[in-house]
Amino acid sequence: MDLSREKLLWMYERMVQIREFETYIETLFRNGVLPGFLHFYVGEEAVAVGIMGNLTDDDFITSTHRGHGHCIAKGVDMNGMMAELYGKATGSCKGKGGSMHIADVDKGMLGANGIVGGGAPLAAGAGLTAKYNGKSQVAISFFGDGASNQGALHEAMNLSSIWKLPVVFVCENNGYAEATPSQYSVSVADVSARASSYNMPGFTVDGQDVLAVYEAAGEAIARARRGEGPSLVECKTYRYFGHYSGDPGGYRTEEEINEAKRRDCILGLRTRLIERETATAAELDAIDAQAKQAVRDADEFAKSSPDPGLDTVLTDVYVSYP
Repeated sequence: MDLSREKLLWMYERMVQIREFETYIETLFRNGVLPGFLHFYVGEEAVAVGIMGNLTDDDFITSTHRGHGHCIAKGVDMNGMMAELYGKATGSCKGKGGSMHIADVDKGMLGANGIVGGGAPLAAGAGLTAKYNGKSQVAISFFGDGASNQGALHEAMNLSSIWKLPVVFVCENNGYAEATPSQYSVSVADVSARASSYNMPGFTVDGQDVLAVYEAAGEAIARARRGEGPSLVECKTYRYFGHYSGDPGGYRTEEEINEAKRRDCILGLRTRLIERETATAAELDAIDAQAKQAVRDADEFAKSSPDPGLDTVLTDVYVSYP
């Protein structure tokens, strides 16, 4: 696989932005600054970035309750994201969605979702829209290993296969459905094996390797654009934090978490870029510093933004349709 230096640096930059955003808001929440409830994407950055590296703003994604990484990888503005977490009028959803419902339709980000597996039917609908309109758009449905057992996902996969919709189903298998290990709750070793039930290709890739994710997703997305129907891509990954902010985490050992961190996706790409002389350590350090500053700028933007006015309480309840 021959990727340009520009693309590789984009991948590194987006992964670092996600890591910085998530670790920063984790601190804000822990210190009682941010309201609401958060699910952190730290450790899984290679999945979102590897997938999104094959997409454009015209393509669609549907997310999960762990959606910040998907947003940043898709190009959603971090200022608007941060403001949304603060519940501010300048937020991506005008302060009315919060973390688990963050969205930006202009970027093709159709929303995070508090319902496990709830994004799959929406992605199928987006794929049907693209096919009906004769466009080359693709819809990505992100879901976890827990959602792989949800009926809505299987209904969406079945219909997408029957109608040959341009949808790619991406399982972010981080090993746990909240606190339940996937080897206990999932009947197959690889979720991708379930693709055969719906007559679509299935792939399992190392979700800690952004280039492996990019390559596998590229094949599935190209197939969808050609009108050949959906695929299922399973990315074996790991989340460093608990399922949610404040998760006591008694179901995992420190040894297991530290072992996963030794295969950190950002460190892996950084090492590869330096060893292959694609970038210098100083160049990557500069990207790190820019990401830190961008997140802090987003925090300042959010804190200085106004709260939604009372006159907006009943707005955005229904979608205007011409």
